[in-house]
Amino acid sequence: MTDAQQTPDTIVLVHGFWVTPRSWEQWVAHYEAKGFRVIAPAYPGFEVEVESLNADPSPVEALTIPAIIEHLEEILRGLSSPPIIIGHSAGGAFTQILLDHGFGAAGVALNSAPTEGVPVIPLSQVKATFPVLKNPANRHRAIRYDFAHWNYAFTNTFPEEQARALYERYAIPVSGSIVFEGALANLTPGHQGTWVDYHNDRRAPLLFVAGSCDNIMPPKVQWSNAAHYQSEKTITEVVEYGGRPHLLPAAPGWEEIADYVLAWALRHATTPPPIVPEAEAPTEAITV
Repeated sequence: MTDAQQTPDTIVLVHGFWVTPRSWEQWVAHYEAKGFRVIAPAYPGFEVEVESLNADPSPVEALTIPAIIEHLEEILRGLSSPPIIIGHSAGGAFTQILLDHGFGAAGVALNSAPTEGVPVIPLSQVKATFPVLKNPANRHRAIRYDFAHWNYAFTNTFPEEQARALYERYAIPVSGSIVFEGALANLTPGHQGTWVDYHNDRRAPLLFVAGSCDNIMPPKVQWSNAAHYQSEKTITEVVEYGGRPHLLPAAPGWEEIADYVLAWALRHATTPPPIVPEAEAPTEAITV
């Protein structure tokens, strides 16, 4: 530990596909109330509101993984000290990539999309992504889900009225090209956009959080992704919460998860120990 290291005072929240930084609105307020600086960056072109992206999805069509990573890394380079990085869904995969590239004091991947080399493809995931993958022409389009498909993928445990309200507030089209890239990553020669070095000994500690009722990125994906990490010199853990859907940042009980992952990140960060007590883990917490 060097004199330059300090307890992280900044949290970077990385959103996933089908949504924008707006999906973090409750977590931003929650963490700011605890005294942290919170940054919830948008993907390139996503700096507009949800309603604008639905009206004109061209920024979604133009999106690429390298552009997302480059944009996020530029933001992280501008910080005075390594932050805690928390990513949801595709943002979880991007969190893994950022940690592999040397950024962050600790990382948390909530219901993460897999990085390259994770072979698990549950049937519920196939069903959740079918509206995109059913038509090869969608590879060059931005695809907006109707409520029924979005609800199955994101809010399947919510009362319908609440699910519809979140659909109207958060849902945007998804990049067909990126979904296809992810689906074919393990079949395409060479490293793809979501490749990470699973043997990286210098990577910051990483926590996977799985929701047991997640249809699009089920717990099997999180456990398999975590098991790929082979370094014995850094920390990789998984915690599973029962009854939780994919949209963890807005699911009932999100405060419990937000507090737990923050305490975990502070305790394990590559910096001095935290000054706050660690929240209790759910009974499903398991270290791998």
